[in-house]
Amino acid sequence: MSAVAAAIAPAARRRLRSATGGCAGNGANGFTNAAAPLNLTGMNDVGVEISDEQLMLAYGAGDVAAFEQLYQRHRGKLYRFLARQLHGNGALADEMFQDVWQRVVSARQSWKPEALFTTWLYRIAHNRLADHWRALQHRPPAPDDADERTERVPDHDTPERHLSEFEERRRLHLALEELPAEQREVVLLRLEQDLSLEEIGEVTGVGRETVKSRLRYAMDKLRARLNP
Repeated sequence: MSAVAAAIAPAARRRLRSATGGCAGNGANGFTNAAAPLNLTGMNDVGVEISDEQLMLAYGAGDVAAFEQLYQRHRGKLYRFLARQLHGNGALADEMFQDVWQRVVSARQSWKPEALFTTWLYRIAHNRLADHWRALQHRPPAPDDADERTERVPDHDTPERHLSEFEERRRLHLALEELPAEQREVVLLRLEQDLSLEEIGEVTGVGRETVKSRLRYAMDKLRARLNP
């Protein structure tokens, strides 16, 4: 898959920029002058790490630059997550990527930090993916022979270390593609987005034990695939 920055079409980026207001102060983004933007400049100047939640609150108060920081932080991982869930369909990933950010934009003034911004963002992505599959009347296959296959998987080192970087990535990509969508999702959220089991549960709408079970089955299948 190409770099995320190259994957986002310029026209799509212009649409997103337009939706966020382009630049502050022109009134085109629907903000009113009644809510003064939170001042995050001083915090940046002294090297203080501004949380996602602070940035989202600042954006809701009218600070478009805060949205730009959020977008830069999360665009790459979010795009990869969507693209892998959509089996590398770049056009559909672009469309869904834009839709997720549009929903962030639409919720800017009503958003409250009841959960981590990352959890909320990936919950939007999860729901958008679910809508897509329902619209196609598609259901990913359920795990079938997971128990039998995982019983044969040893826990020692896998042979990936003997492969070239390219070959390792290629094999891992193919192995991820073979996972049922629910298992692939928890693997990507855990390993690439570094979400906790509880946060993944909030994103996917299932309990912690279900997340743990899906993750275990997925990792066992990946080991079986990469270390036959």
